[in-house]
Amino acid sequence: MARAPARARGGLDIDSYNAKRDFSKTAEPKGRKLKGKGDSFVVQKHDASRLHWDFRLELDGVLKSWAVPKGPSLDPGQNRLAMRTEDHPLDYGTFEGIIPKGEYGGGTVMLWDRGRWLPHPDKDPRKTLDDGHLHFTLEGERMKGEWVMFRMKPRAGEKGEAWMLKKVTDDFAKPDEGEALVDDCLTSVTTNRTMAEIAAGEDVWESNRGGKKGGRTKRKVAAPPPPFQEPQLATLTDTIPSGNDWLHEYKYDGYRLLLSVGEGVALAWTRGGKDWSDFFAPLTAAAAKLPPSCLLDGEAVALDEHGKPSFQLLQNTLKGGPRSRGKPSDLNLAYYAFDLLIDRGEDITGLSNLERKQRLAALLKTAPPPLLYGDHIVGKGEKLFTAICKEGGEGIISKKASAPYRGTRTKCWLKIKCIQRQEFVIVGWQASDKRRGFRSLHLAVNEGGALRYVGKVGTGFDTRMIEELSATMAPMKRDEPALDVPRAMRRGSTWIQPKLVAEIAFTEFTTDGVLRHPSFIALRSDKAAKEVVRETPAPLKKATKQPTLATYESHGLKLTSPERVVFPGDELTKGDLANYYAAVADLLLIDLANRPMTLIRCPQGRGKQCFFQKHDSGAMGPHVLHVPVIENKGETQDYLYVTEALGALECVQMNTIEFHGWGSRVDPLENPDRLVFDLDPDVGLDFDKVKEAALRLRALLGDLGLTTFPLLSGGKGIHVVAPLDQTRDWPTVKSFAERFSRAIAEAEPELFTANIRKVQRKGRIFLDWLRNQRGATAVMPYSARAREGAPVAAPVAWKELDDLTAANIYSIRDAATLLERSSSDLLKGWGQAKQALPDL
Repeated sequence: MARAPARARGGLDIDSYNAKRDFSKTAEPKGRKLKGKGDSFVVQKHDASRLHWDFRLELDGVLKSWAVPKGPSLDPGQNRLAMRTEDHPLDYGTFEGIIPKGEYGGGTVMLWDRGRWLPHPDKDPRKTLDDGHLHFTLEGERMKGEWVMFRMKPRAGEKGEAWMLKKVTDDFAKPDEGEALVDDCLTSVTTNRTMAEIAAGEDVWESNRGGKKGGRTKRKVAAPPPPFQEPQLATLTDTIPSGNDWLHEYKYDGYRLLLSVGEGVALAWTRGGKDWSDFFAPLTAAAAKLPPSCLLDGEAVALDEHGKPSFQLLQNTLKGGPRSRGKPSDLNLAYYAFDLLIDRGEDITGLSNLERKQRLAALLKTAPPPLLYGDHIVGKGEKLFTAICKEGGEGIISKKASAPYRGTRTKCWLKIKCIQRQEFVIVGWQASDKRRGFRSLHLAVNEGGALRYVGKVGTGFDTRMIEELSATMAPMKRDEPALDVPRAMRRGSTWIQPKLVAEIAFTEFTTDGVLRHPSFIALRSDKAAKEVVRETPAPLKKATKQPTLATYESHGLKLTSPERVVFPGDELTKGDLANYYAAVADLLLIDLANRPMTLIRCPQGRGKQCFFQKHDSGAMGPHVLHVPVIENKGETQDYLYVTEALGALECVQMNTIEFHGWGSRVDPLENPDRLVFDLDPDVGLDFDKVKEAALRLRALLGDLGLTTFPLLSGGKGIHVVAPLDQTRDWPTVKSFAERFSRAIAEAEPELFTANIRKVQRKGRIFLDWLRNQRGATAVMPYSARAREGAPVAAPVAWKELDDLTAANIYSIRDAATLLERSSSDLLKGWGQAKQALPDL
């Protein structure tokens, strides 16, 4: 083992801790040596310049500390980097809160784990720490069992002391769930708050130092419920959209509600903005336990004995108006949340449907009943619709996965019903000659600024409903109808003010606009009569016949282990990935063919260790070719390239997920045929800012005479690509890219930086010009990415950029969509311009 630097060997390093902090500005405790029990450990999740986990062991009156960037793994096969930091005082072990911005380690700190640590009985931890090795058992609330740490041999010029943290194989090890602690343990072990909740507070930590001078105590900062927002509405259609850019949900039979959550309180808004919190007290009581500053969209329902939503049961449950909590009938109430507009203070309506659903699922992971996550399926809408109709359901809602949330009615949300069903205005009734009350109700819709008669409904009532409706309508009588009514309908009728709204099921409208086979369902008090219009299915674009997609088998590839999952969590296999590349091979090869390339190979799937490969190791298939390249040191190495689909598929056979290529072809190798600027945003920067930067870059390059094309990276950024005519060599192209980028960053520093250091990227976008040098690569159009969701890098048009919500909206599921787009006028000529590099 390498010996540690003198300052880090044993002993106390509390002076270094004190020197880095201004205790007049930060609530952290001042460093001092205390006498503790000697066996405590603590882990603090720390969101500073980057997220990490601070692992601390009590020894000799201080907390020996390491920063673990990826957090602890339960997989004994995974080593976690742990960078040694200064010793911390023991009373730092209770610190949870906010270190002020601008101070050392500024950011949010969560007390993530705590407990006892027991050194190996045969080893003195003071000696082994000095020697660069620790072996111990943890008895924490989350980290348990045996662990080891060992110091790495320092590299020349390396600052800091690098260690590795590793789980020992025992009963607490989980080789197949190594990320379980990091992914599932999202709240404080003392306050049960999330990082967002902690960040929303002010003085939010409690010290174990007694007395008035013993530090700050926790106090809550009230967060009011977010205000009402207009909900997004669905367009009625009779066609179910196909393709993997659509997700499909059950159409719940209930009341649309927005739940607005503050700190310890929640409100329930109807879709018209009415406060119905008292009507749905059990739901608001449950929602009040969610993190504050959230706005959820969903449907309040009553579940029958089979667990299915029943509108009639909901009506019966809500009878009697505002309610006290805890009535037996309240047990029927549930809330299916299907969207999230504000997530812990962050407006996320600009994100895609799919991203918002992911944020919603995470928010509701530990939500109390009766709050339920409104799940969905991607694609397969026809199959879901058939199953729901067979079970007597109302229908489905289909949503464009890539679309943002808009508070209006759009065709990005569609509703497809098993039977015709909508609201109508009650304008009168016909008396019954056999019973008290009425025989049927007269109905109407708003049309052209007036009410239009659509017929009457005489079924769906029971005796109690007739009595209740008769009592409701009695004081609303008027002498004449509020609309033109056929003469035959006037005899024996009584007219009322057009204020009541009823939901009616029916088979169809006749050619005269009258209802056929209507049946009464319930009164609707959540919708105003003036809003009731006839709902007619909006036509979708005529579906084009889906092309037959090529497969890896049709290309003649024999794929091993096609069933092996490559994208865990998305359940996409090696066979799925190979079929994607087989389908889009012609598109991929437009840019990839005859280009030296670097592969990202993931033999155990994207969730495990992946690596780069650019040289020929002899393991690829016969259609993966190689070109000799003289490298900087004068050595000649064989670089990989392909010319046909089978070559790319042979790379997939060898577990390739991503294809990255040089800026030049193999001939001529020294003359680039494209210029690429990668817009890499700072962490947390909104995608709108990336789009703004891309459009600005387009204009600036256009001023120099260069035509450019945008490429969604499949990650967080956008590549701006300018094709070249190969008349300039690598040094010239690199010099242009660097000088242009630095000039733009200097002229517009609020938007751009040309400095690769992330600390210089705060709130800005790194204009990555480094891809324009010999040997550097950029991701190829239509390449998959080894990321969650199996996204792909996809060409787009400048004119559609404004409507895009993220750089990863297409995935390997969307081969048919990408093929269709490529042949449209939208992408005609994408990347095909040949132009000389201008002088700068």
